[in-house]
Amino acid sequence: MDKRILIPTDFSKNALNATRYALDLYSKLNCEFYFLNVFKLDSYSTDNLFIPEPGSGEYEAAKAKSEEGFVKLLDMLKLHHDNPKHSYHTISTFNFLSDALKQTIAEKDIDLVVMGTQGATKSQGIIFGSNTVNTMEKIRECPVLAVPEDVRFSLPKEIVFPTDYKSVFKRKELGYLVEISKMHDTAIRVLYISKNAELSDEQMNNQKLLRDILGNLNHSFHTLSKKDVSDGLTGFVESRDSDMIAFINRKHFFFSSIFSKPLVKEIGYDTTVPILALH
Repeated sequence: MDKRILIPTDFSKNALNATRYALDLYSKLNCEFYFLNVFKLDSYSTDNLFIPEPGSGEYEAAKAKSEEGFVKLLDMLKLHHDNPKHSYHTISTFNFLSDALKQTIAEKDIDLVVMGTQGATKSQGIIFGSNTVNTMEKIRECPVLAVPEDVRFSLPKEIVFPTDYKSVFKRKELGYLVEISKMHDTAIRVLYISKNAELSDEQMNNQKLLRDILGNLNHSFHTLSKKDVSDGLTGFVESRDSDMIAFINRKHFFFSSIFSKPLVKEIGYDTTVPILALH
């Protein structure tokens, strides 16, 4: 069955870069790519209860502009990414981004969301924009891959998988990590960061389970004694020139410890690798 990948786009350079990364990462697989553009209307705000109806001049003009953007995007993809294994679909909608994403994921049975880390209105120095953080936190139906603007695709040599070993691992939730590793012969580096390097019995059992799940894949286990998880992770990735970070986002627990609001900025200055949030 074809893999179905959803890419929200505002036609910015950042969104285009995420698109190229996804097309290259999944170049060997049969994929259907769904491009989603949530268009905005100047007259509508959350303070203003007036919602323009389809058929009104402003609505139709905004929709036409969105569809125009898709014509240019598809022309560019045909020129530079003509892969017979890939097919493209476009969706223009007036909605909140998170609602539009959830609706599309449900209607199109989406397997993975890939997005740029910034929109057209990017703030200097912050790599993970609020849309990306909200999407990674709120979308629980499928994994989300966030791609920083300056990242160019190269075959991923290794993926860093940070964990505290406090939860039981499930094969299903690690499926995308395993798939990428198999597709590109990518090594998985499991990273445990803690002030207390000793694992409890429960943590050791979970580590053993993870070892079983990763099986014959190229993988290794690493421990860092560091108080700050974000600093430890960033330092580890930079020192090894790793290509991606993947983690399991369980009810804000590990996610918020690394990417909570202040740390989004902190890790955002240095993060130069895509991040895969698994659910």
